[in-house]
This record gives sequence, C-alpha cells and structure tokens, in this order.
Amino acid sequence: MKRPRSSRGGRLSRSAEFERVYRQGRSTANRQLVLYTFPNPAVERPRVGLSVSRKVGGAVQRNKVKRLLREAFARHEPELSPGHDVVVVARPDALELAEREGLGGVDAALSELLARAGMAGDGDGSPADRGGAGSGAGERAA
Repeated sequence: MKRPRSSRGGRLSRSAEFERVYRQGRSTANRQLVLYTFPNPAVERPRVGLSVSRKVGGAVQRNKVKRLLREAFARHEPELSPGHDVVVVARPDALELAEREGLGGVDAALSELLARAGMAGDGDGSPADRGGAGSGAGERAA
C-alpha cells in the first residue's frame, strides 16, 4: 500500500530549500500545524520538510511528533498533486494532539490543511475516505 521511500528523495534537507518554501510559498494554518507549499516542477512527487521547535517539547516529544507527521504525510502522498515542496511546522499544540489522539489526530489535522491548500488530488483526503484510523477525529473543533 505504501510506496517505498528513498532515504532523501522525498524530503527537503537543505536550509535554502526550506527558505524558498517559507518566503515564496503559500501558508495555511490550524491550531496544531502550519503548512507551507511551493510548486516545484523539477520534482515528480511532493517533497516534505518538517520543522518542530523546542517550544513543542524535549527531544523525545519532538521526535514523536516528527514520526507521526512523516507517517501522516506518507498516507496522503499518493493523493497529493505532484511537483510541490511542502514544509510542515508543528505548533506546541501538536504535541498535545499527538499524545491525546495519536496518528489519527495528527493525520486529521494534516488532512484538513492539505485540503484547504488545494494539495489533495482526489476527494478531500479525510481519514474516513481512506477507512483509516482517527475517523472520529474530524468531529472536534479546529
């Protein structure tokens, strides 16, 4: 179901790449996350960069949030428009969401932003559409 990823192919890794997305891209936000998107026709699939600051928590908490964000993005990748660079910035409330609802909650928050940013290729990308975990997470206020 999930496509195998190359070690660096699907990720933004250089600070210049992050800066370009921050400065020239469009942003969409909710209480837990900020999503920056920038079209990049040079790439065949969306590339993602994650930014989780110390405001979110210690190293263990930040790594937990990053793992969940990577997994949530991987779930959405097949339905996303190709040729975009995406940066996801976790706000401090992302840790609370991750601890309270786990992958389902993080997936729902990311799905909401991807839909609002117009990145979803088919459907609205909600967890209920995929029959996955967290189908009740979309019922809470954002």
